[in-house]
Amino acid sequence: MIDKIAWLHLVDGRILSTRSRGKDVYYLPGGKREPGESDAETLIREVREEVDVEIKPESIEPAGVFEAQADGKASGVVVRMTCFTASYTGALKASSEIEEITWLGYADREKVSAVDKLIFDHLHKAGQLS
Repeated sequence: MIDKIAWLHLVDGRILSTRSRGKDVYYLPGGKREPGESDAETLIREVREEVDVEIKPESIEPAGVFEAQADGKASGVVVRMTCFTASYTGALKASSEIEEITWLGYADREKVSAVDKLIFDHLHKAGQLS
């Protein structure tokens, strides 16, 4: 099991997504926790590292947990994505290992990882992702 945290940031029916250098697939901002980190600490650190903004800790809200086959891993290796929404300060920009940030809609579902597809389906069904 790969345990990851993700930030769901939606604006006008589109969701913020990232693409790492050398990759073709888009992922939601976030990543793996470091030893001893809480979900909130992981979210804040990963979002700062990837898209160079500061999450407002008091605004963090749970948004669901999703599991699917992990991309690029052996069959049966599952990623569990614990998702949160949150407000932020700063200007979004690609940082660290991130080559590109973009806004994706439901029509872009085939460009994302397996677990992100489940999240896209959930958000689309809820009327949040167009």
